[in-house]
Amino acid sequence: MLKSDFNGTAVSALGLGMMRLPCLDEKGACVDEKKVCTMVDFAIENGLNYFDTAWMYHGGNSEAVSGRCLNRHKRDKFLLATKFPGQLPEALENVEKLFYTQLERSNCDFFDFYLLHNVYEKNLDVYLDEDKYNIVPFLLKQKAAGKIRHLGFSCHGTVETMQKFLDRYAGSMEFCQIQLNYLDWHLQDAMSKVELLKQYDLPIWVMEPLRGGALTALDAEYQSELCQLNKEYSLHEWSFRFLQSIPEVKVVLSGMNNMEQLAENMRIFSEHKPLTGAEFDSLIALGDRLINSMGVPCTGCRYCMDNCPRHLNIPFLLAQYNEHKVSKGNWMARMMINALAESQQPGACIGCRKCSNICPQQIAIPDILHKFADELKAAK
Repeated sequence: MLKSDFNGTAVSALGLGMMRLPCLDEKGACVDEKKVCTMVDFAIENGLNYFDTAWMYHGGNSEAVSGRCLNRHKRDKFLLATKFPGQLPEALENVEKLFYTQLERSNCDFFDFYLLHNVYEKNLDVYLDEDKYNIVPFLLKQKAAGKIRHLGFSCHGTVETMQKFLDRYAGSMEFCQIQLNYLDWHLQDAMSKVELLKQYDLPIWVMEPLRGGALTALDAEYQSELCQLNKEYSLHEWSFRFLQSIPEVKVVLSGMNNMEQLAENMRIFSEHKPLTGAEFDSLIALGDRLINSMGVPCTGCRYCMDNCPRHLNIPFLLAQYNEHKVSKGNWMARMMINALAESQQPGACIGCRKCSNICPQQIAIPDILHKFADELKAAK
């Protein structure tokens, strides 16, 4: 297993995400602890030492299961990461109580890695408000006391939101976890996020490297194209080799839920094989075609915004529409739209068509926004 030195700590290049563990029920709250222990044992015995959980994973059961399975091993054999859920009102009522409950749940004296969970548009002010919530100063005290070894943050927000957070706390953060894969290089502007973190010299932890499995189930057309580029790589190996091609990436988290996935992914991360420049560019181009095949071909030129009487950020809304279509209605787009004022959401479009009349891509923008609003409403 490949490892890298992180401030004196040897961290495995592949981490086991404890969010998609094998379960005994369809809702995912009842974790199959026996299978998880088997996976954890295999991982540790073969050099994987990074395990990532969070307060709400598996209906609140992931931290406890992770702790029980990991604590069967010596403490120096594993690195445990969890997160502060700043998006939950109950967490904000008593930050200290929640943190110590996490320690108790996980049956440990300290966390090797601790993250502010999902910094994005709706909770940015919560994380920044030290007078009311005091989250980061409290966590820094826990770090000074040895309860946290390394402090970082995860982010699903925009580059602008990430920049605002870093303007305040860059000196206190040691790493950042972002959603990164060849589809999101442009869809979620992960490329710009990588560049921003590079400016701050912050190592990158990767979540959703396979887009929840979507990048392992491509249509035959795309599979054939990748096979012509390099027939030795499976679909998921393409995704992991892509990430190995980005020097700032230090840890790739994968939510593996069976031994077959774990063994294969660990095989891939037993060697460093970044893509060639041509392979990298071809993979990005393939991802862009995937986006346009399911969404709309917005280039972000912003011409549409010049005459919008509602002053809507139309490129942003269309980007969230593409996210919504590509992820088949998953939570990400809903989260980003709900963070907007109602006057800036898709349903605020009055259908004047000043935007579509000037769109170089000839996108029927009002129709798309109204459809998007209806689908979001139906998904509630």
